[in-house]
Amino acid sequence: MRLDHFPEEIRPHLIPGHSGQLVYRCLGCGEEFGIKELLYTCPHCRQVLLLYDLKFNRLKSIPGETWHRIFDYRKMLTLPELKGIYRFHEFIGPVIPLDAVVYLGEGHTPIVEANETMQQRAGLRFFFKNDGQNPSASFKDRGMASALSYINYLVRSGKVSDVLAICASTGDTSAAAALYAAYLQPHIKSAVLLPHKKVTPQQLSQPLGSGARVFEIPGVFDDCMKVVEGLSERFNVALLNSKNAWRILGQESYSYEIAQDFEYDMADKVIALPIGNAGNITAVMNGFLKFLDAGIITCLPKIIGVQSEHADPVFQYYREPDAAKRTFKPVTVKASVAQAAMIGNPVSMPRVINLVDLYNERSGKSNVFFVQVTEQQIMDWELLANRNGHIACTHGGESLAGLVAAKTQGIVDENDVAVIDSTAHALKFSGFQDMYFENKFPGEFAVTPKPELINSPKLVQPEGLEKLPAPGKPLTGSDFSLFVDRVSDEIARELDLKKVQKA
Repeated sequence: MRLDHFPEEIRPHLIPGHSGQLVYRCLGCGEEFGIKELLYTCPHCRQVLLLYDLKFNRLKSIPGETWHRIFDYRKMLTLPELKGIYRFHEFIGPVIPLDAVVYLGEGHTPIVEANETMQQRAGLRFFFKNDGQNPSASFKDRGMASALSYINYLVRSGKVSDVLAICASTGDTSAAAALYAAYLQPHIKSAVLLPHKKVTPQQLSQPLGSGARVFEIPGVFDDCMKVVEGLSERFNVALLNSKNAWRILGQESYSYEIAQDFEYDMADKVIALPIGNAGNITAVMNGFLKFLDAGIITCLPKIIGVQSEHADPVFQYYREPDAAKRTFKPVTVKASVAQAAMIGNPVSMPRVINLVDLYNERSGKSNVFFVQVTEQQIMDWELLANRNGHIACTHGGESLAGLVAAKTQGIVDENDVAVIDSTAHALKFSGFQDMYFENKFPGEFAVTPKPELINSPKLVQPEGLEKLPAPGKPLTGSDFSLFVDRVSDEIARELDLKKVQKA
Protein backbone atom coordinates (compact mmCIF):
# COMPACT_ATOMS: atom_id res chain seq x y z
CA MET A 1 0.00 0.00 0.00
CA ARG A 2 1.45 3.37 -1.06
CA LEU A 3 1.94 6.21 1.40
CA ASP A 4 -0.41 8.50 -0.54
CA HIS A 5 -3.23 6.02 0.18
CA PHE A 6 -3.05 6.69 3.93
CA PRO A 7 -4.79 9.54 5.78
CA GLU A 8 -2.79 12.73 5.32
CA GLU A 9 -2.36 13.39 9.04
CA ILE A 10 -0.83 9.91 9.58
CA ARG A 11 1.63 9.89 6.65
CA PRO A 12 4.43 11.83 8.40
CA HIS A 13 4.49 9.24 11.20
CA LEU A 14 4.36 6.00 9.22
CA ILE A 15 8.05 5.77 8.29
CA PRO A 16 9.98 6.39 11.51
CA GLY A 17 13.10 8.48 11.39
CA HIS A 18 16.50 7.94 12.97
CA SER A 19 15.75 9.57 16.33
CA GLY A 20 16.05 9.10 20.06
CA GLN A 21 19.08 9.15 22.34
CA LEU A 22 19.67 5.79 23.97
CA VAL A 23 22.03 5.27 26.90
CA TYR A 24 22.90 2.35 29.12
CA ARG A 25 21.75 3.01 32.68
CA CYS A 26 23.10 0.98 35.58
CA LEU A 27 20.45 -0.40 37.93
CA GLY A 28 22.97 -0.34 40.76
CA CYS A 29 24.70 3.04 40.87
CA GLY A 30 22.52 4.84 38.30
CA GLU A 31 25.48 5.80 36.11
CA GLU A 32 24.78 6.29 32.38
CA PHE A 33 27.01 5.26 29.48
CA GLY A 34 26.97 5.84 25.74
CA ILE A 35 26.04 3.06 23.33
CA LYS A 36 28.95 3.31 20.89
CA GLU A 37 30.42 0.24 22.55
CA LEU A 38 28.60 -2.92 23.60
CA LEU A 39 28.28 -2.99 27.38
CA TYR A 40 26.74 -5.77 29.45
CA THR A 41 27.45 -4.64 33.00
CA CYS A 42 28.33 -1.33 34.63
CA PRO A 43 32.08 -0.65 34.37
CA HIS A 44 31.96 0.83 37.87
CA CYS A 45 29.80 -1.45 40.02
CA ARG A 46 29.30 -4.51 37.69
CA GLN A 47 25.51 -4.35 37.96
CA VAL A 48 23.29 -5.10 34.94
CA LEU A 49 22.11 -2.36 32.59
CA LEU A 50 18.91 -1.28 30.87
CA LEU A 51 18.63 0.97 27.83
CA TYR A 52 16.84 4.30 28.28
CA ASP A 53 15.84 6.89 25.73
CA LEU A 54 16.80 10.33 27.02
CA LYS A 55 14.43 11.85 24.47
CA PHE A 56 11.47 9.65 25.40
CA ASN A 57 9.31 12.68 26.19
CA ARG A 58 9.13 13.48 22.47
CA LEU A 59 6.88 10.41 22.14
CA LYS A 60 4.44 11.87 24.67
CA SER A 61 3.74 14.80 22.35
CA ILE A 62 1.76 12.42 20.12
CA PRO A 63 -1.67 11.59 21.63
CA GLY A 64 -2.32 7.97 22.53
CA GLU A 65 -5.15 7.65 20.00
CA THR A 66 -2.81 8.87 17.27
CA TRP A 67 -0.27 6.20 18.25
CA HIS A 68 -3.06 3.63 17.90
CA ARG A 69 -3.67 4.76 14.34
CA ILE A 70 0.06 4.88 13.53
CA PHE A 71 0.63 1.28 14.59
CA ASP A 72 -2.59 0.06 13.06
CA TYR A 73 -1.87 1.70 9.71
CA ARG A 74 1.71 0.39 9.76
CA LYS A 75 0.18 -3.09 9.57
CA MET A 76 -0.66 -2.32 5.94
CA LEU A 77 2.87 -1.35 4.90
CA THR A 78 4.91 -3.83 2.90
CA LEU A 79 8.33 -2.60 4.04
CA PRO A 80 10.13 -5.63 5.57
CA GLU A 81 11.90 -3.54 8.19
CA LEU A 82 8.51 -2.48 9.64
CA LYS A 83 6.75 -5.84 9.36
CA GLY A 84 8.34 -7.35 12.47
CA ILE A 85 9.11 -6.00 15.92
CA TYR A 86 10.16 -2.64 14.45
CA ARG A 87 6.56 -1.74 13.77
CA PHE A 88 7.19 -0.19 17.20
CA HIS A 89 10.52 1.33 16.12
CA GLU A 90 10.23 4.46 18.27
CA PHE A 91 9.96 2.30 21.40
CA ILE A 92 12.44 -0.46 20.56
CA GLY A 93 15.30 0.88 18.47
CA PRO A 94 14.89 4.55 17.59
CA VAL A 95 18.62 4.98 16.99
CA ILE A 96 18.79 2.15 14.44
CA PRO A 97 18.37 3.23 10.80
CA LEU A 98 15.76 1.17 9.00
CA ASP A 99 18.30 -0.10 6.47
CA ALA A 100 20.18 -1.83 9.32
CA VAL A 101 17.12 -3.67 10.64
CA VAL A 102 17.35 -7.45 10.38
CA TYR A 103 13.94 -9.01 9.68
CA LEU A 104 13.56 -12.78 9.37
CA GLY A 105 9.82 -12.98 10.02
CA GLU A 106 9.84 -12.54 13.79
CA GLY A 107 7.09 -10.95 15.84
CA HIS A 108 3.33 -10.57 15.53
CA THR A 109 2.71 -14.14 16.56
CA PRO A 110 -0.95 -15.16 16.82
CA ILE A 111 -3.06 -14.89 19.93
CA VAL A 112 -5.39 -17.91 19.92
CA GLU A 113 -8.34 -18.12 22.28
CA ALA A 114 -8.66 -21.35 24.23
CA ASN A 115 -11.73 -23.42 23.44
CA GLU A 116 -14.71 -23.64 25.77
CA THR A 117 -13.48 -26.86 27.40
CA MET A 118 -10.13 -25.37 28.34
CA GLN A 119 -11.64 -22.13 29.62
CA GLN A 120 -14.02 -24.06 31.83
CA ARG A 121 -11.14 -26.14 33.19
CA ALA A 122 -9.04 -23.03 33.91
CA GLY A 123 -11.97 -21.04 35.30
CA LEU A 124 -11.56 -17.94 33.16
CA ARG A 125 -11.21 -16.72 29.59
CA PHE A 126 -7.67 -17.02 28.23
CA PHE A 127 -5.57 -16.98 25.07
CA PHE A 128 -2.29 -18.58 24.06
CA LYS A 129 0.23 -16.29 22.39
CA ASN A 130 2.11 -18.74 20.20
CA ASP A 131 5.66 -17.43 20.15
CA GLY A 132 6.80 -20.78 18.79
CA GLN A 133 5.73 -19.40 15.41
CA ASN A 134 8.78 -17.15 15.27
CA PRO A 135 11.48 -18.09 12.70
CA SER A 136 13.61 -20.26 15.00
CA ALA A 137 10.44 -21.42 16.78
CA SER A 138 10.78 -19.43 20.01
CA PHE A 139 10.33 -15.98 21.53
CA LYS A 140 14.11 -15.52 21.60
CA ASP A 141 13.98 -14.24 18.01
CA ARG A 142 12.47 -10.99 19.27
CA GLY A 143 15.56 -10.16 21.30
CA MET A 144 17.96 -11.43 18.64
CA ALA A 145 16.34 -9.25 15.96
CA SER A 146 17.05 -6.27 18.20
CA ALA A 147 20.57 -7.24 19.31
CA LEU A 148 21.72 -8.26 15.83
CA SER A 149 20.12 -5.22 14.18
CA TYR A 150 22.18 -3.00 16.46
CA ILE A 151 25.36 -5.00 15.79
CA ASN A 152 24.56 -4.81 12.07
CA TYR A 153 24.30 -1.03 12.42
CA LEU A 154 27.70 -0.92 14.15
CA VAL A 155 29.21 -3.06 11.38
CA ARG A 156 27.69 -0.93 8.61
CA SER A 157 28.91 2.27 10.22
CA GLY A 158 32.45 0.89 10.58
CA LYS A 159 32.46 0.87 14.38
CA VAL A 160 33.07 -2.90 14.63
CA SER A 161 34.13 -5.69 12.28
CA ASP A 162 34.58 -9.48 12.30
CA VAL A 163 32.17 -9.96 15.20
CA LEU A 164 31.98 -13.27 17.07
CA ALA A 165 28.59 -13.48 18.76
CA ILE A 166 28.45 -15.91 21.67
CA CYS A 167 25.81 -17.12 24.11
CA ALA A 168 25.01 -19.69 26.76
CA SER A 169 21.78 -21.54 26.20
CA THR A 170 19.36 -24.25 27.19
CA GLY A 171 18.42 -24.48 23.52
CA ASP A 172 16.21 -21.66 22.28
CA THR A 173 18.72 -18.83 22.70
CA SER A 174 21.37 -20.75 20.76
CA ALA A 175 18.94 -21.49 17.92
CA ALA A 176 17.95 -17.84 17.59
CA ALA A 177 21.49 -16.47 17.93
CA ALA A 178 22.89 -18.89 15.35
CA LEU A 179 20.07 -18.16 12.89
CA TYR A 180 20.40 -14.36 12.98
CA ALA A 181 24.20 -14.46 12.98
CA ALA A 182 24.14 -16.78 9.95
CA TYR A 183 22.01 -14.27 8.07
CA LEU A 184 24.68 -11.60 8.62
CA GLN A 185 27.65 -13.64 7.36
CA PRO A 186 30.51 -13.04 6.75
CA HIS A 187 30.57 -10.05 9.09
CA ILE A 188 29.23 -12.00 12.09
CA LYS A 189 29.97 -15.55 13.23
CA SER A 190 28.48 -17.35 16.21
CA ALA A 191 29.42 -19.79 18.94
CA VAL A 192 27.12 -21.28 21.56
CA LEU A 193 27.70 -23.05 24.87
CA LEU A 194 25.21 -25.71 25.93
CA PRO A 195 25.00 -27.86 29.08
CA HIS A 196 25.94 -31.39 28.06
CA LYS A 197 22.91 -33.68 27.61
CA LYS A 198 20.55 -30.94 28.88
CA VAL A 199 19.27 -29.80 25.46
CA THR A 200 16.68 -31.61 23.38
CA PRO A 201 17.89 -33.17 20.11
CA GLN A 202 15.58 -30.84 18.17
CA GLN A 203 17.10 -27.77 19.79
CA LEU A 204 20.67 -29.02 19.38
CA SER A 205 20.11 -29.52 15.67
CA GLN A 206 19.22 -25.84 15.14
CA PRO A 207 22.56 -24.09 15.86
CA LEU A 208 24.39 -26.95 14.17
CA GLY A 209 22.26 -26.47 11.06
CA SER A 210 22.90 -22.71 11.10
CA GLY A 211 26.66 -23.31 11.12
CA ALA A 212 27.45 -22.11 14.64
CA ARG A 213 30.37 -23.52 16.62
CA VAL A 214 28.67 -25.55 19.34
CA PHE A 215 30.40 -26.39 22.62
CA GLU A 216 28.87 -28.65 25.25
CA ILE A 217 30.19 -28.35 28.79
CA PRO A 218 29.44 -30.22 32.04
CA GLY A 219 26.83 -28.80 34.39
CA VAL A 220 23.71 -26.73 33.83
CA PHE A 221 22.88 -23.42 32.16
CA ASP A 222 24.22 -21.38 35.07
CA ASP A 223 27.66 -22.93 34.53
CA CYS A 224 27.56 -22.12 30.80
CA MET A 225 26.54 -18.56 31.60
CA LYS A 226 29.53 -18.04 33.89
CA VAL A 227 31.89 -19.23 31.14
CA VAL A 228 30.28 -16.90 28.59
CA GLU A 229 30.50 -13.98 31.02
CA GLY A 230 34.18 -14.78 31.50
CA LEU A 231 34.74 -14.82 27.75
CA SER A 232 32.95 -11.49 27.28
CA GLU A 233 35.07 -9.85 29.99
CA ARG A 234 38.42 -11.13 28.67
CA PHE A 235 37.96 -11.33 24.91
CA ASN A 236 36.46 -9.30 22.09
CA VAL A 237 33.12 -11.07 21.66
CA ALA A 238 29.49 -9.96 21.50
CA LEU A 239 27.43 -11.56 24.27
CA LEU A 240 23.90 -12.41 23.12
CA ASN A 241 22.26 -13.60 26.33
CA SER A 242 19.63 -11.44 28.00
CA LYS A 243 22.42 -9.81 29.98
CA ASN A 244 22.68 -7.84 26.71
CA ALA A 245 20.24 -4.94 27.20
CA TRP A 246 19.45 -4.87 23.46
CA ARG A 247 17.85 -8.27 23.87
CA ILE A 248 15.44 -6.82 26.43
CA LEU A 249 14.44 -4.05 24.01
CA GLY A 250 13.43 -6.54 21.32
CA GLN A 251 11.45 -8.70 23.72
CA GLU A 252 9.39 -5.68 24.76
CA SER A 253 7.59 -6.14 21.44
CA TYR A 254 5.63 -8.96 23.11
CA SER A 255 3.88 -6.35 25.28
CA TYR A 256 3.24 -3.99 22.39
CA GLU A 257 1.65 -6.71 20.26
CA ILE A 258 -0.67 -7.79 23.07
CA ALA A 259 -1.75 -4.18 23.57
CA GLN A 260 -2.48 -3.78 19.88
CA ASP A 261 -4.32 -7.11 19.61
CA PHE A 262 -6.64 -6.06 22.44
CA GLU A 263 -7.28 -2.62 20.93
CA TYR A 264 -5.00 -1.08 23.60
CA ASP A 265 -7.48 -1.94 26.37
CA MET A 266 -5.51 -3.53 29.21
CA ALA A 267 -8.24 -3.35 31.87
CA ASP A 268 -8.77 -6.76 33.55
CA LYS A 269 -5.99 -8.34 31.48
CA VAL A 270 -3.48 -10.84 32.88
CA ILE A 271 -0.16 -11.91 31.34
CA ALA A 272 1.21 -15.26 32.55
CA LEU A 273 4.74 -16.21 31.56
CA PRO A 274 7.63 -18.42 32.70
CA ILE A 275 10.65 -16.71 34.25
CA GLY A 276 13.82 -18.62 33.32
CA ASN A 277 16.69 -16.14 33.09
CA ALA A 278 14.16 -13.35 33.89
CA GLY A 279 14.82 -11.41 30.69
CA ASN A 280 11.34 -11.93 29.28
CA ILE A 281 9.38 -10.84 32.37
CA THR A 282 11.72 -7.82 32.55
CA ALA A 283 10.93 -6.92 28.95
CA VAL A 284 7.19 -7.43 29.35
CA MET A 285 7.00 -5.14 32.37
CA ASN A 286 9.21 -2.51 30.76
CA GLY A 287 7.20 -2.57 27.54
CA PHE A 288 3.88 -2.01 29.23
CA LEU A 289 5.39 0.77 31.36
CA LYS A 290 6.59 2.57 28.23
CA PHE A 291 3.18 2.33 26.59
CA LEU A 292 1.58 3.65 29.78
CA ASP A 293 4.02 6.59 29.95
CA ALA A 294 3.30 7.46 26.32
CA GLY A 295 -0.48 7.36 26.89
CA ILE A 296 -0.96 4.44 24.48
CA ILE A 297 -2.58 2.36 27.23
CA THR A 298 -4.32 3.78 30.29
CA CYS A 299 -3.66 1.00 32.81
CA LEU A 300 -1.23 -1.85 33.36
CA PRO A 301 -2.20 -5.52 33.08
CA LYS A 302 -1.56 -7.96 35.90
CA ILE A 303 1.68 -9.95 35.51
CA ILE A 304 2.02 -13.55 36.74
CA GLY A 305 5.56 -14.92 36.80
CA VAL A 306 5.65 -18.73 36.96
CA GLN A 307 8.39 -21.08 38.12
CA SER A 308 8.65 -24.83 38.60
CA GLU A 309 9.46 -26.00 42.11
CA HIS A 310 12.59 -27.48 40.49
CA ALA A 311 13.95 -24.02 39.58
CA ASP A 312 12.27 -21.27 41.61
CA PRO A 313 14.72 -18.59 42.88
CA VAL A 314 12.45 -15.67 41.96
CA PHE A 315 9.41 -17.27 43.58
CA GLN A 316 11.45 -17.93 46.73
CA TYR A 317 12.62 -14.30 46.82
CA TYR A 318 9.08 -12.89 46.65
CA ARG A 319 7.74 -15.51 49.02
CA GLU A 320 8.88 -13.18 51.82
CA PRO A 321 6.07 -10.58 52.12
CA ASP A 322 8.27 -7.97 53.81
CA ALA A 323 10.39 -6.33 51.11
CA ALA A 324 12.94 -5.19 53.68
CA LYS A 325 13.66 -8.80 54.66
CA ARG A 326 14.02 -10.20 51.14
CA THR A 327 17.40 -11.62 50.20
CA PHE A 328 18.05 -13.17 46.83
CA LYS A 329 19.66 -16.61 46.96
CA PRO A 330 20.45 -18.68 43.87
CA VAL A 331 19.04 -22.21 44.01
CA THR A 332 20.38 -25.54 42.84
CA VAL A 333 18.09 -26.60 40.01
CA LYS A 334 16.64 -30.06 39.54
CA ALA A 335 15.60 -31.75 36.30
CA SER A 336 12.67 -29.93 34.69
CA VAL A 337 10.51 -30.43 31.62
CA ALA A 338 10.50 -26.62 31.34
CA GLN A 339 14.11 -26.90 30.27
CA ALA A 340 14.65 -23.30 29.21
CA ALA A 341 13.47 -22.14 32.63
CA MET A 342 15.85 -24.47 34.50
CA ILE A 343 17.97 -21.57 35.79
CA GLY A 344 18.90 -21.13 39.42
CA ASN A 345 20.63 -17.74 39.23
CA PRO A 346 18.80 -15.50 36.72
CA VAL A 347 20.99 -12.83 35.15
CA SER A 348 18.13 -10.32 35.06
CA MET A 349 17.13 -10.67 38.72
CA PRO A 350 18.25 -7.09 39.54
CA ARG A 351 16.10 -5.85 36.65
CA VAL A 352 13.13 -7.81 37.99
CA ILE A 353 13.47 -6.32 41.48
CA ASN A 354 13.77 -2.80 40.06
CA LEU A 355 10.86 -3.12 37.65
CA VAL A 356 8.47 -4.98 39.95
CA ASP A 357 8.68 -2.07 42.41
CA LEU A 358 8.13 0.46 39.62
CA TYR A 359 5.32 -1.57 38.02
CA ASN A 360 3.43 -1.88 41.30
CA GLU A 361 3.97 1.80 42.04
CA ARG A 362 2.62 2.87 38.63
CA SER A 363 -0.30 0.44 39.02
CA GLY A 364 -1.21 1.92 42.39
CA LYS A 365 -1.41 -1.60 43.83
CA SER A 366 0.33 -4.96 43.87
CA ASN A 367 0.14 -5.99 40.24
CA VAL A 368 3.04 -8.44 39.77
CA PHE A 369 2.76 -11.88 41.34
CA PHE A 370 4.86 -15.05 41.41
CA VAL A 371 3.54 -18.60 41.67
CA GLN A 372 5.16 -22.01 41.89
CA VAL A 373 3.97 -25.14 40.08
CA THR A 374 4.97 -28.80 40.00
CA GLU A 375 6.49 -30.73 37.11
CA GLN A 376 3.37 -32.88 37.08
CA GLN A 377 1.14 -29.84 36.63
CA ILE A 378 3.32 -28.52 33.82
CA MET A 379 3.08 -31.74 31.80
CA ASP A 380 -0.60 -32.36 32.49
CA TRP A 381 -1.68 -28.84 31.49
CA GLU A 382 0.54 -28.83 28.39
CA LEU A 383 -0.89 -32.13 27.15
CA LEU A 384 -4.45 -31.06 27.97
CA ALA A 385 -3.98 -27.80 26.06
CA ASN A 386 -2.63 -29.60 23.01
CA ARG A 387 -5.52 -32.08 23.15
CA ASN A 388 -7.74 -29.01 22.78
CA GLY A 389 -6.23 -27.52 19.64
CA HIS A 390 -3.10 -25.72 20.82
CA ILE A 391 0.63 -26.13 20.14
CA ALA A 392 1.85 -25.36 23.65
CA CYS A 393 5.42 -26.22 24.65
CA THR A 394 6.31 -27.28 28.19
CA HIS A 395 6.82 -23.61 29.05
CA GLY A 396 3.33 -22.88 27.77
CA GLY A 397 2.19 -25.68 30.07
CA GLU A 398 4.12 -24.05 32.90
CA SER A 399 2.42 -20.71 32.22
CA LEU A 400 -1.04 -22.30 32.08
CA ALA A 401 -0.39 -24.25 35.28
CA GLY A 402 0.67 -20.96 36.86
CA LEU A 403 -2.50 -19.21 35.74
CA VAL A 404 -4.61 -21.99 37.25
CA ALA A 405 -2.61 -21.75 40.48
CA ALA A 406 -3.13 -17.96 40.50
CA LYS A 407 -6.88 -18.51 40.05
CA THR A 408 -6.92 -20.97 42.97
CA GLN A 409 -5.02 -18.48 45.15
CA GLY A 410 -7.41 -15.63 44.29
CA ILE A 411 -4.77 -13.61 42.43
CA VAL A 412 -7.01 -13.64 39.33
CA ASP A 413 -10.73 -14.26 39.02
CA GLU A 414 -13.30 -15.30 36.43
CA ASN A 415 -13.71 -11.72 35.18
CA ASP A 416 -10.08 -11.44 34.10
CA VAL A 417 -8.87 -12.23 30.58
CA ALA A 418 -5.45 -13.86 30.44
CA VAL A 419 -2.73 -14.26 27.82
CA ILE A 420 -0.55 -17.33 28.26
CA ASP A 421 3.01 -17.22 26.93
CA SER A 422 3.82 -20.38 24.98
CA THR A 423 7.45 -19.47 24.43
CA ALA A 424 8.44 -22.10 21.87
CA HIS A 425 7.02 -24.64 19.45
CA ALA A 426 5.75 -27.86 21.00
CA LEU A 427 7.89 -29.95 18.63
CA LYS A 428 11.06 -28.68 20.34
CA PHE A 429 10.06 -30.54 23.48
CA SER A 430 8.27 -33.54 21.98
CA GLY A 431 10.69 -35.86 23.77
CA PHE A 432 8.98 -35.05 27.08
CA GLN A 433 5.62 -35.96 25.54
CA ASP A 434 7.12 -39.27 24.39
CA MET A 435 8.41 -39.98 27.91
CA TYR A 436 4.97 -39.23 29.31
CA PHE A 437 3.15 -41.48 26.84
CA GLU A 438 5.66 -44.31 27.35
CA ASN A 439 5.88 -43.84 31.15
CA LYS A 440 9.66 -43.41 30.96
CA PHE A 441 10.21 -40.28 33.04
CA PRO A 442 13.28 -40.60 35.28
CA GLY A 443 12.38 -40.37 38.94
CA GLU A 444 13.96 -36.94 39.47
CA PHE A 445 11.26 -35.31 37.31
CA ALA A 446 8.49 -36.47 39.68
CA VAL A 447 6.04 -36.97 36.80
CA THR A 448 3.55 -39.84 36.76
CA PRO A 449 1.49 -40.17 33.55
CA LYS A 450 -2.27 -39.98 33.84
CA PRO A 451 -3.87 -42.78 31.78
CA GLU A 452 -6.46 -40.45 30.24
CA LEU A 453 -3.69 -38.26 28.77
CA ILE A 454 -1.58 -41.08 27.32
CA ASN A 455 -1.76 -41.63 23.56
CA SER A 456 0.12 -44.08 21.35
CA PRO A 457 -0.17 -45.50 17.84
CA LYS A 458 -1.79 -48.89 17.21
CA LEU A 459 -0.51 -51.20 14.51
CA VAL A 460 -3.37 -52.46 12.34
CA GLN A 461 -2.35 -55.71 10.67
CA PRO A 462 -5.27 -58.17 10.54
CA GLU A 463 -4.43 -61.80 11.21
CA GLY A 464 -4.69 -64.23 8.34
CA LEU A 465 -3.74 -61.82 5.58
CA GLU A 466 -1.16 -63.66 3.50
CA LYS A 467 -0.16 -60.68 1.40
CA LEU A 468 0.70 -57.21 2.73
CA PRO A 469 1.89 -54.11 0.86
CA ALA A 470 5.50 -53.00 1.32
CA PRO A 471 7.67 -50.19 -0.08
CA GLY A 472 8.37 -51.04 -3.70
CA LYS A 473 5.97 -54.01 -3.53
CA PRO A 474 2.40 -52.71 -3.88
CA LEU A 475 -0.59 -55.02 -3.87
CA THR A 476 -2.93 -55.13 -6.83
CA GLY A 477 -6.28 -56.58 -7.80
CA SER A 478 -8.15 -58.80 -5.36
CA ASP A 479 -5.20 -58.92 -2.94
CA PHE A 480 -5.33 -55.14 -2.53
CA SER A 481 -9.13 -55.10 -2.21
CA LEU A 482 -8.97 -57.75 0.53
CA PHE A 483 -6.28 -55.78 2.37
CA VAL A 484 -8.35 -52.58 2.27
CA ASP A 485 -11.53 -54.33 3.44
CA ARG A 486 -9.87 -56.17 6.33
CA VAL A 487 -7.95 -53.14 7.56
CA SER A 488 -11.04 -50.92 7.24
CA ASP A 489 -13.14 -53.39 9.24
CA GLU A 490 -10.58 -53.56 12.05
CA ILE A 491 -10.30 -49.76 12.30
CA ALA A 492 -14.10 -49.49 12.29
CA ARG A 493 -14.28 -51.92 15.22
CA GLU A 494 -11.67 -49.94 17.14
CA LEU A 495 -13.60 -46.69 16.57
CA ASP A 496 -17.02 -48.29 17.10
CA LEU A 497 -18.22 -46.97 13.74
CA LYS A 498 -21.74 -47.68 12.48
CA LYS A 499 -22.29 -48.90 8.95
CA VAL A 500 -24.03 -46.64 6.46
CA GLN A 501 -27.66 -47.66 6.06
CA LYS A 502 -28.39 -47.94 2.37
CA ALA A 503 -31.84 -46.96 1.11
